[in-house]
Amino acid sequence: MINIVGRQEEVKILQQMLSSDMSEFLCLYGRRRVGKTFLIREFFQNEDAVFFNVTGAKDAPMMEQLKHFMSEQGRVFYHGAKLQTVKNWDDAFNALTQAFVASPINKPIILFFDELPWMATKRSRLLQNLDYYWNQHWSRDQRIKLIVCGSSASWILHKIVRDKGGLYNRMTREIHLEPFNLLEVKSFLNSMGVNLNNQQILLLYMVTGGIPYYLIRAEKGLTAIQLIEKLAFSKKGFLLKEFDNLFGSLFDDDEVYADIVRAIGKYRYGIGQQELFNALGKHAQGGAYSKKLKNLEETGFIMSYVPIFHKEKGVYYRITDEYTLFYLKWIEPLRKNLQKIALSPGNWQEMQNSPEWNSWLGYAFENVCYNHLPAIRKALHISPTAIADSWRYTPRKHDEEKGAQIDLLFDRKDGAITICEIKYSTKPYVITKEYVDNLRCKMAVFQKQTRTKKQLFIAMITVMGLKNNYYAEDICSGVVTLGDLFKE
Repeated sequence: MINIVGRQEEVKILQQMLSSDMSEFLCLYGRRRVGKTFLIREFFQNEDAVFFNVTGAKDAPMMEQLKHFMSEQGRVFYHGAKLQTVKNWDDAFNALTQAFVASPINKPIILFFDELPWMATKRSRLLQNLDYYWNQHWSRDQRIKLIVCGSSASWILHKIVRDKGGLYNRMTREIHLEPFNLLEVKSFLNSMGVNLNNQQILLLYMVTGGIPYYLIRAEKGLTAIQLIEKLAFSKKGFLLKEFDNLFGSLFDDDEVYADIVRAIGKYRYGIGQQELFNALGKHAQGGAYSKKLKNLEETGFIMSYVPIFHKEKGVYYRITDEYTLFYLKWIEPLRKNLQKIALSPGNWQEMQNSPEWNSWLGYAFENVCYNHLPAIRKALHISPTAIADSWRYTPRKHDEEKGAQIDLLFDRKDGAITICEIKYSTKPYVITKEYVDNLRCKMAVFQKQTRTKKQLFIAMITVMGLKNNYYAEDICSGVVTLGDLFKE
């Protein structure tokens, strides 16, 4: 059995909640497949508590949801007895309240409503009744520990966490369950007996991200490339159809959301909101699409940011979900053929040797770095107050000035800016005189265009570090390696 790996802070919250001498209302949300259900079930399975767990069914009508709810009541509270059918959530919650009377007075009662967004069908009044029974009955019983959960993070945030109605300020605890970082992925794989070195784990992470539901499919004795081939480039590969499953389970108009993600995915360094709307067409304007972008961000597919040094102000978007990046670049173009026949090992090997694959590795490694900013700050001794950003300058046509792109920078509070160069290489990266000249030119363009008076430092983020030479010592103020990204 796989025990809980990582999640120390989340486990601490659950322990505090369980031992609390008052009623508790926890909201748990996070990207689909990130391990929310596993965390709750694994934590409570060996605890001395009454555990009531009901899961919403996707697209099921209210009567079917109620049937499942009452069936679970009979199993947990009445030794498996079949209970009378109810017609609405008022009756269902009233029956549940009555069941508490027969429960042991000294045992916590865990109410785990999993995939609540699917349970709350249209005109079901589930939330209104949940509000009433929590406020009127359950919050007065110190045994009750209510946990509501959903993969549609935007729904949980809007309907519960930020709700201004009856559930406003009723939540006592909150957990946003995020994907594993590299160190947690390593621990998770080790717990399964899959022992890979850091470089192998990095390759696997670039495709799966820190999503336990994908990682659990890793097999002993296979390299990262072999695992990727099996998951993504075989006829029955799990990741082949996962993109459709993800969007279909989270959004009603999933094709529209997928089109938005595809449009953002074409821009390596992000795209401005208005430019994105223009790319999507005349119909993609106004509040409806702004809300969709917010939903995508809250569900973990994209991030929004406001560049601090760009002349063109406004919100920009970029994809941060590793699987989505990999799917759009490599799986989707081959998907129709892959569904008919598996990609032969020879073809997959050929893809890896292509300049396009090497370019993508650099892009994917940049994304990994953006998802491990705390580790990079720590390695470079940069304060958490420093603002992380990227920067790009594209000169106008017929302009003699050179353009410049900065992968990552930290705008510090101590009068300095650390400019980070991110390079993917399986060997120690070699800094040459030509590279140093390009860096100095980039710094000059940055200073001129941003008009900054701050001290500029150069740091390198590479997989295997730098090859020691004069140029590396001359230009670099700090080096971050893959090993640093695996540190706590």
